[in-house]
Amino acid sequence: MRTTLFTACFLVASLFSCDGKSNHLAGDSASIPVAINRFDKELFLTIEAGDTAALLALEPRYAEMLDILGKAVLNVRDPQMPGFAGKAIRFYSEPTLKGLYRDAIARYDSIADIERALGQGFAYLKRAFPAMQIPAVYMHVSGFNQNVLVGDSLLSISIDKYLGEDYPLYQDFFYEPQRRKMCRGLVAPDYLSGWLMSEYPFNGKESVLLERMMYEGKIKYIVSRALDEPDPARLMGYTPEAIAWCERNEGEIWKAIIERKQLYTPDRLTTDLYFEEMPSVFQENGAPGNIGTWIGWRIVERYMKETGATPEALMAENDAQAILAASKYKP
Repeated sequence: MRTTLFTACFLVASLFSCDGKSNHLAGDSASIPVAINRFDKELFLTIEAGDTAALLALEPRYAEMLDILGKAVLNVRDPQMPGFAGKAIRFYSEPTLKGLYRDAIARYDSIADIERALGQGFAYLKRAFPAMQIPAVYMHVSGFNQNVLVGDSLLSISIDKYLGEDYPLYQDFFYEPQRRKMCRGLVAPDYLSGWLMSEYPFNGKESVLLERMMYEGKIKYIVSRALDEPDPARLMGYTPEAIAWCERNEGEIWKAIIERKQLYTPDRLTTDLYFEEMPSVFQENGAPGNIGTWIGWRIVERYMKETGATPEALMAENDAQAILAASKYKP
């Protein structure tokens, strides 16, 4: 069984602003029905009751979900092991986590907007990648642990990471740029990003900036197309001022990368700085974090315009240098 864990708060944006209001475009693509399985709600009922038997009774319907949750969140190898239910109830009964859990399922009591967005997004992915399987979709609560869980045919998101940037508990654990991404409007794209990353895992060198940029840029490009999201600020989780800074300084950013010889040099510590949420590579006023992803997305956009490649061909192209050369990127 494939199990993929994504701890980051992923690539962001969707058909919604952070307050959940629709930003739908005219002429949106066809949709397919998506019904999210509310594992989160059913598990919480057993936690509230402290009922180990009721928790174990979830196994026939949620076997894979319990297995992945056990390994990723509870550090339990097999939900069939003695004591699994008791450990789960004790873990989620910690007062702060239980309050977070209660707030999360209250905030996400109704999820029709997210299901509609996923219906559109998965319809696009199915057209663009005909062989791609559409997963069963779930919600869970991890206590700020594993944000996205992926199995063979299962995809789940931890809704406690999307309670709005002003949610009080976030103030103690996350920086402002991270909190900006922790809102309802960013749930659908994180689902799609997680599934794309599991279907097309990164197989380059983590230490090489160009390879990381091209991979992140490809994911951004596909998600933006799937959700008809035209606003790069929402997609990047940037403020309007931050995206304006990027656009105004795009040429200088690229020039600095080249002059510092950081594009090809295998240096994991330096490369990681380009993908941190906090501004760490460019310290100028207005500079946001995650510049590596934004530049990668810009290059991929140029590549698609220059080559007319299909999304499937884009994701199959693993030669980052070939993408850069074909893009004729010269900001």
